[in-house]
Amino acid sequence: MAPEKLPADPFNLVITGVGGQGNVMASRVLGNILSRKGYTVTIGETFGASQRGGSVMSHLRISGDKTWSPQIPKGRAHVIISLEPTEAVRVLADYGNPQVATLCNTRPVHSISVISGEASYPEEDEFKQWVRDLSDKAWFLEATNTAMEMGNPVFANIIMIGALSETGILPVDAQTFESVLGATLGADKLAVNREAFQKGAEMIRTTGSA
Repeated sequence: MAPEKLPADPFNLVITGVGGQGNVMASRVLGNILSRKGYTVTIGETFGASQRGGSVMSHLRISGDKTWSPQIPKGRAHVIISLEPTEAVRVLADYGNPQVATLCNTRPVHSISVISGEASYPEEDEFKQWVRDLSDKAWFLEATNTAMEMGNPVFANIIMIGALSETGILPVDAQTFESVLGATLGADKLAVNREAFQKGAEMIRTTGSA
């Protein structure tokens, strides 16, 4: 059976963050979910100084029946999922457009220059306004804070995938998510990842876009 028709083909999605946030895992999980739904998914990744908290970006190009170049053209993203606030602004500047939707984790990761006092980090109200100005729709999620309450900040990436599922932009659902992770994780790890996914979906239900 053919998969559901996408809002655009290819549908271009960027997951961005910094080294150590689980960006690559998130792209693999999301790609596997969509592959199981019948889509052709091409993933391309770029790494900065990932071992030192540098930028990490995954491009997902999702199609009903074609394989596309792994690099999304500038200005052609449909969705941006950002695990770090200023990375959202940086990627929006390059790949955003007036129709893009953005899901942004609100917890900053400070660079060495910020920690040493050589540079300053924008206030939360500032980066939120920049994201709003560069997006058609924007959701701001306390994904890392919630993940830390669960015992591990890396669960923020699963929380963001759960949030994406609740927006309805792409056919991502809890059942397929569990099927993908169930193939590699034991019951205990699957349970906590299921909880993270559900918490992300709940965030969208309770906050809406801003």
